[in-house]
Amino acid sequence: MKRNLLVVTCLLFAFVIQAQTIEVKKNDIRLNFSGYLKNDYFWDTRQTVSAREGHFLLFPAPVDNDPDGKDINATPNFNFLSIQSRVRVDITGARALNADISGKLEADFFGQLNPNINLLRLRLAYINMNWGKTELRFGQDWIPMFITDCFPGTVSFNTGAPIQPFGRNPQIKLTQKFGKFKLIGILSSQRDYASRGADGATGTYMRNSGAPEFSVQLHYKSVNKEAGTAFVTGIGASYKTIKPTLETQSITYPDSTKYRYKTDELVGGMNGIVFLKYQAKKFTIKLEGIYGENIPDVLSIGGFVVSDIVDSLRGTVKYSPISTMSFWTDIHTNGKKWQFGVFAGYTQNLGAKENVSAPIAGQDLIYGFGTNIADLYRVSPRVIYNIDKLRFALELEYTVANYGSTYDAKGKPITLTEANNFRTLFAVYYFF
Repeated sequence: MKRNLLVVTCLLFAFVIQAQTIEVKKNDIRLNFSGYLKNDYFWDTRQTVSAREGHFLLFPAPVDNDPDGKDINATPNFNFLSIQSRVRVDITGARALNADISGKLEADFFGQLNPNINLLRLRLAYINMNWGKTELRFGQDWIPMFITDCFPGTVSFNTGAPIQPFGRNPQIKLTQKFGKFKLIGILSSQRDYASRGADGATGTYMRNSGAPEFSVQLHYKSVNKEAGTAFVTGIGASYKTIKPTLETQSITYPDSTKYRYKTDELVGGMNGIVFLKYQAKKFTIKLEGIYGENIPDVLSIGGFVVSDIVDSLRGTVKYSPISTMSFWTDIHTNGKKWQFGVFAGYTQNLGAKENVSAPIAGQDLIYGFGTNIADLYRVSPRVIYNIDKLRFALELEYTVANYGSTYDAKGKPITLTEANNFRTLFAVYYFF
């Protein structure tokens, strides 16, 4: 079934390309097709928490000792995959409302979920309206916390996650330029990358809150073409709310009758970033710091806790977001043929703003992703060799996570046990 679906998808994609080619001649629309084929070969020293058969590595699996004291997860594994291969279409040439209209459509074979790995997946799909100093963008693009002018250059597809926020979601983005400055405002929802709660990872929590996430950023960029240098820096902040449930859990009374009650309790969360990139002729250095509240939707550790029981009879509760702090740096040489680089980063669970409440029957107290991780760090050196359209890349990725077996009053993991993984990744690209 999956094989037939893939064939149909490819045929439809080919038909769309053919149809658009006809429109190119008719309306003078210009299409630029690009992308790459990529093959990843990797080996891990232990089991990992990851997506797509280990391809998207997040952190090592926790220590899981059997009755003899042997760690079940201390088992190496490997895989060969080509699912990151992608195709991109850039569309230009149209004008409307005195603006230059452009668009981008990008897809890969990563799949949306683990069960549909190898199938075509939408990555980017947006329309851009450019009036010179003002731009308005509609569609699916990178999340606000992923700065395309300043992100890790890792060989691994995780691009530094869970330290570096990662994801793409539908949004409306307004950019106003003031010389070397850009002021950006974004309204975004959730699709493939979503918040987590009692029903797992889903964008329903945000949709039920009735409000999109709002982000504002200020960027500064200075380029000296003669010297071959560039300097980029900026700050940003976001605020989002989610509604974990529409109703309280059923409560059993002495007569065994069960009731359900409507609830409007929300979880709010402030996020902030600050970043810097300096590009010289021979090297580039990038730095970023992140603070986030309830940010599993960007593949970071954290979430929220039940902080208070408002009405034990009706099961009504209040929530408090878990705060996360991260920072990373990425340094690499700028050689055209050979490139050497290293990524290093750290993330920490700061706990919730309010104390975790006492247990309530049938109610979990902590929701999120990696909530049993107190902190995590990663170091990953790499070497890249380019020859024409071909690239060979080798990266060594060492990740250490400290897992807690218990929690303190703020829901922060304590009584820690270290788990570490060493990944060797070799990748081959062909760009077109």
